[in-house]
Parts: sequence; structure tokens; C-alpha cells
Amino acid sequence: MYIEDAKFSLWCDFIERDFLSDGLNKLIDQKIVNGATSNPAIFKSAFLTSPAYKSDIEALQGKDAKEIYETLAIKDIQTSADLLQDLYLNEDDGFISIEVDPNLCDDAEGTIEEARRLHQAIGRENVMIKIPATKAGFEAMEILIAEGIHINATLIFSPAQALGCLDAFEKGSKQFAQKSNKALPEAVISIFVSRFDRKMDAPFFDKNIKGGLLGIFNANRIYNDITKRALPNVRALFASTGVKGDTYVPDYYITNLLFKNSVNTAPIDTIDAFVKTGIKESREPFTEAQVDDFFNVVENQGFDMEQVYDELMDEGLVAFKDAFKDILNELN
Repeated sequence: MYIEDAKFSLWCDFIERDFLSDGLNKLIDQKIVNGATSNPAIFKSAFLTSPAYKSDIEALQGKDAKEIYETLAIKDIQTSADLLQDLYLNEDDGFISIEVDPNLCDDAEGTIEEARRLHQAIGRENVMIKIPATKAGFEAMEILIAEGIHINATLIFSPAQALGCLDAFEKGSKQFAQKSNKALPEAVISIFVSRFDRKMDAPFFDKNIKGGLLGIFNANRIYNDITKRALPNVRALFASTGVKGDTYVPDYYITNLLFKNSVNTAPIDTIDAFVKTGIKESREPFTEAQVDDFFNVVENQGFDMEQVYDELMDEGLVAFKDAFKDILNELN
């Protein structure tokens, strides 16, 4: 844990082969990070720009593009899992996440099948399978966690999505407990943060609403909902916490979300900036009343949050699908 008494974890939102061989282990040894995450956009940057994959890609020529992608991704996930294994064995997280094909976001059976296959191919206990928080995703989450697979529910923008994840995890965990005396599989609900402010700061400014707060208050609202449900194996994870541009300090979305029993997964530069602050204390979240007051202001100014949630979810899925498509096109 980055802050032990608060059970606050800091995970690295970056995977690349050269970094794994040198950088990740240093962050672990220095007790800065105790987990890591990946997604199609991260793998796109790694596979298509880093020379570390050139020889493997050349050796795999002639195979199906998705098979090449999975071979590269699985190798990196296995390496990450091995580096993080001691943390996992010491019950200090030690998780690495890999996402199912985002094109399966509306296909529950396809998601379940691919999640099982990836989990078996990787062959490491400390792997979380990342599943988008769609209706089909909720169905898959329930079944997979009932099978003992750790789950990272991703692309959460709305409280309704978080509720769907909580229901799935609660039902699946009960099923697991009925057939096993092992510890419950872990799950995180990945709440995307910075994309709200990048999207809404300008229209908020026109209505005299302070910028840089929507992502924080929305994440806070969902964190409160997760905390109230109090599932012992489910935590809030704050994702999309990198700052683009210089409007806010680089660690803005870490320092403002240092809540107890939560995770923040961030890019390397963001983590470096946060570590330099020397902050080692958690902070109290806004109360439900404070959150409600903020959203009352937003709604009274004519903003429809359900529309914002839907648009951000659509944009997030498209971005991951496009990144996945670009990888396969390049590897074909």
C-alpha cells in the first residue's frame, strides 16, 4: 500500500516491455506502486512504437493478427504478474489487469469465453480480467467472479454503471462462497475521472461553474456508493487520472482522490509528480450532501448528466475499439 493505514493503493497505468525489465521493479522495490493496469490504448502505443517487440512480431508473422496481439500481450502480463507476485502473496494487491477484446462489450457469452481463455493462457493468480461496464459486461462479471477470477470493471462513468457492477459482484461472490472456502476473488470498479473535465470545463465556464470539479465530484459520488455497499472484496479504483495540458497540476487527480480503501491507477509522469509532493496522508471524501449540492448546481444550469454519462461511455468504447483495430491492422 502507498498509504498503509488508509489502505490506499497506487497502481501504474502503463505496460511496455523495456519498462517491465527495468522500471516497474524499481517502483515496486521503492514501495511506490503495488499493482499495474493495461488497456488497448496502452498496448497500441507499446506494440506499434517500441522496438522491444520487433523480433517477436517478426517471428510471429503468418499468424492471425489477434493471435499475434494476444501472444505479445500475454507475455507482458505474465512478466508483470511475476514482478508483482510477492506483493500478491503478502496480500498487498500485486494485481495486473488485461482487457478482453472491447468489440465484445455487448456479447456476454463472448466476453466470458475470452476471459476464461485469457485467464488460463496467462496462468497467474494475480491477474484481473478487465471487462467494460455494459449490460453484457455485468452478466459476465457475475459469472466470472463466481468462478474465482479477479475482475477489473472498466469504463465506469455513471453511478448506475457502478450499481450494476456492485450487484454483479455481490451475486457472484455469494455463489463463489457457497462452493469454496477460499478467500473471495477481488474486484475493482474503475471510475474514469479526467475525461469529465476535458469534456465539460469549457461549457461549465460559460455558465460560471468552476472547472476541474466534475470528475472529482462524480468519482466521489460513486466512491460513496461503493463504500455504503461495503462488499469486502470490492474497491473503488480511480482511473483516467492523468492530466493533459497545464490547466491543473500533474498529480491533481491523485491528490484530490486520496480516499481510504481505494486505488488510483496513473501514468508514470503523474505518479512521479505525486511522489515528489511527499503526501502520505489520506483525505476525507465529500459528504453525500456536498456532492448533491454540486450536482444540483450543474443540473440547474441546464446540464443533463445522463447525456454526459452516455456520451463519455460511447467515446470510451470507441477509443478502445479503435486502438484495438489499429493494433490488428498494423500486425496483420
